[in-house]
Amino acid sequence: MPTAFRRVFITGASSGLGAALAHHYGAVGATLGLLGRRRDALEATARGLDARVYVADVRDAAAMQAAAATFVDEVGPPDLVIAAAGISVGTLTENPDDAAVFRAVMDANVLGLVHTFQPFIAAMPRNGVLCGISSVAGVRGLPGGGAYSASKAAATVYLEALRLEMKARGIAVVTVAPGYIDTPMTRVNPYPMPFRLAADDAAARVARCIARRRSYAVIPWQMSWVARAMKWLPNSAYDLLFEKAPRKPRGLPT
Repeated sequence: MPTAFRRVFITGASSGLGAALAHHYGAVGATLGLLGRRRDALEATARGLDARVYVADVRDAAAMQAAAATFVDEVGPPDLVIAAAGISVGTLTENPDDAAVFRAVMDANVLGLVHTFQPFIAAMPRNGVLCGISSVAGVRGLPGGGAYSASKAAATVYLEALRLEMKARGIAVVTVAPGYIDTPMTRVNPYPMPFRLAADDAAARVARCIARRRSYAVIPWQMSWVARAMKWLPNSAYDLLFEKAPRKPRGLPT
């Protein structure tokens, strides 16, 4: 089993966890494919690294196919693909304008995984790894965050199915569910964020999960206990605790 990854493809590499993962793997000599929607931010991430940048939206299957084909042609098949792209924004079902936001969140956070992994699977070597970034927010539905919670719950279940499908190919599927990470995505949250990790710390923890081929992991470990408690709380107790919880601001996905 390899201890290092030579070719790594990362989505969501413009900022936050994706950029931190790029720096982590670039620092140990990996050749990188970095994908995101903002060229200037991608080029900033790639500076000083052995990296190719690909400007695309994970919701666009054709663009993802093209980026993957170019990376494989120019660099070779990756032995690690990390799907770190995602959208987090507050939503309310009662607001008709939020229907389009729900679709954008689900398309990015669920179908984005499919669009990221599918183009690489046939070319990937045995002992390769597909890693999807889910979230503790997918354990229970959070008020004001229905789209995000639903998308991350769906992502976790999808990745579990994919893990079983990939066993015959010798490809591991790793699901990492972070708690709070200090990124532009979380800095707008108007509520306390316990056990919040710096992005580089979170990247190092994700990388350890990948190295160990963990099927499912919550980071940091303290949040795993929070997730277990939330999962097993009776509905009456959960409702009492979270009905009036502060909510993520609504808005258009960025």
